[in-house]
Amino acid sequence: MANYIHVPPGSPEVPKLDVTVQDQEEQRCRDGALSLLRHLRPHWDPREVTLQLFTDGITNKLIACYVGDTMEDVVLVRIYGNKTELLVDRDEEVKSFRVLQAHGCAPQLYCTFNNGLCYEFIQGEALDPQHVCNPAIFRLIARQLAKIHAIHAHNGWIPKSNLWLKMGKYFSLIPTGFADENINKRFLSEVPSPQLLQEEMTWMKEILSSLGSPVVLCHNDLLCKNIIYNEKQGDVQFIDYEYSGYNYLAYDIGNHFNEFAGVSDVDYSLYPDRELQGQWLRSYLEAYKEYKGFGSDVTEKEVETLFIQVNQFALEQLCLGQGDPPVCPDVSIRASRTQAPLPTSDGSRPSRSSNFSHFKHKSPSLVSQNPHKKGKCGDVCFHSPSSEEAEAGEALGLCPV
Repeated sequence: MANYIHVPPGSPEVPKLDVTVQDQEEQRCRDGALSLLRHLRPHWDPREVTLQLFTDGITNKLIACYVGDTMEDVVLVRIYGNKTELLVDRDEEVKSFRVLQAHGCAPQLYCTFNNGLCYEFIQGEALDPQHVCNPAIFRLIARQLAKIHAIHAHNGWIPKSNLWLKMGKYFSLIPTGFADENINKRFLSEVPSPQLLQEEMTWMKEILSSLGSPVVLCHNDLLCKNIIYNEKQGDVQFIDYEYSGYNYLAYDIGNHFNEFAGVSDVDYSLYPDRELQGQWLRSYLEAYKEYKGFGSDVTEKEVETLFIQVNQFALEQLCLGQGDPPVCPDVSIRASRTQAPLPTSDGSRPSRSSNFSHFKHKSPSLVSQNPHKKGKCGDVCFHSPSSEEAEAGEALGLCPV
């Protein structure tokens, strides 16, 4: 399978408890959480347990459980949102969690239960867009992501990206219409037809799958709030592995760069400029090569190669909004990101349906200007690589451009 994830031998088993936590009423929610804690923290006095709501989103509800005032030992209870199994493979999520935990890249997973899971609380601060621009912090992020990407597949197995499988799954959830007349009118006028979206995805698959970006274990949802920074320890950890799986290395970085713009209040002037990206990517490549055993020397050509790959994937996510499903009536998509097209060359903004075609035909900086020129591994390139460039790309599994 393209998205097969193998849990390393010797990894601790994760118990599954036959408990359902009802989240609609506070008391029933507390009762369910206490049932879990009787297994996980039997020495805790139920009367002294505090429940603190951390997040109450559509895909999850996250509750912190602890005793005392210091929050030194905290059990996080995450309750799955309604119908999220349509979007998230929960078994694969648990496998990803266990793999990352085995490599020191995730907190301890305590248990799963009928409609959620429990895991260790990571001390630190969830980041905001202004934090990820800080060189001291973004170098930590780059290094941590490189550590995840460097995790070896099982027994030398060569993984395939699950990006297109997931995209196909999301496309199958697109509704044909809505009962509410106003919503249906907006849907028909602002959302491209399934046929057009399929054509755009086919074109993107052709271009992006030929870039030569290695397929690695990716986080796939590295928004700022999924990064926990511990200033005292001087490190970062990533949380929320719902979308984790095998994917293109450059996709994961491009997705993170898009998240610089924020989620609720989107400002694409915050998208990292060339200088910041250069520093970020160099830090990443140094760590990636180090974890892979290639040394840590990085050339300008390696940084340039990755820069081009990353920004092509970032453009793909911006145009189609793949960070969340394109359209789903039960899921709150980041509308301001997926429905607000970038300006055309004359400063006007095209319709959402014309946004991708605009970039497809008119973006010379990111889309290859000469599709007939090929790199050493047959990928679309800006120019034919020299032998030195080819060797530099091969060292990382990247196609030099």
